[in-house]
Amino acid sequence: MASDFSKENSMKTAGSAHVYHDLIDYFSHGQLIPPKKIAHPDPSVNEMVGGKIQTLRRAAVLLPITRLHENKSSDLVLTVRSRNLKSHAGQISLPGGTSEDIDKDSIATALRESEEEIGLKAKHVEVLGRLGDLALPSGFHVTPIVGIVDQGLNFVACPDEVADIFQAPLDLVLDITAYKKSAMTFDNQERIILELMYEDYRIWGATAAILYHLASEIEHWKKIRSDLEI
Repeated sequence: MASDFSKENSMKTAGSAHVYHDLIDYFSHGQLIPPKKIAHPDPSVNEMVGGKIQTLRRAAVLLPITRLHENKSSDLVLTVRSRNLKSHAGQISLPGGTSEDIDKDSIATALRESEEEIGLKAKHVEVLGRLGDLALPSGFHVTPIVGIVDQGLNFVACPDEVADIFQAPLDLVLDITAYKKSAMTFDNQERIILELMYEDYRIWGATAAILYHLASEIEHWKKIRSDLEI
């Protein structure tokens, strides 16, 4: 039985390694510059925010991905927002927030907010790059930053903003088939959203849109890379 468990764990780690290396390869060779903007799964939302970009507040989030390590899979660090917050209370989120005058760019915003929310210091983040922007009906123009962090870091939740911190397997996050479309009512209108389930966590809305976009971009790059190798 122990041998079967070890074999299963080894297979999971190997699968995670492939996904991790695909991520690194995408940012090293496959990403378009400037990066492709992130679209909502509901076309009506894209139309709604499309003409309002200049009026939206700048914000940035960090995708902290744990470095691949022997016998340990790579994961994405996510947060559960405090139920005391005025917006998006209780939802699954990426660490991040609104840009401030002290931030020289979106990377600085994402790193500063991540330290405030989960105690992740900038010196522990190896930034791979940025994704395209996502315009939100809530009034924000968000830039996602992707970074690698070491395994075993001690994250500390800011109690005013974060109720919980957890890690989802990278091979799940980058599996485009794991995302499902569902509907929700927003401003008295039904909207199509994406959602990703991990254990008891329901990842949806803007966070799911960002993660699905990254998964799709990597999948597209893998096909291009495969064609080039023929």
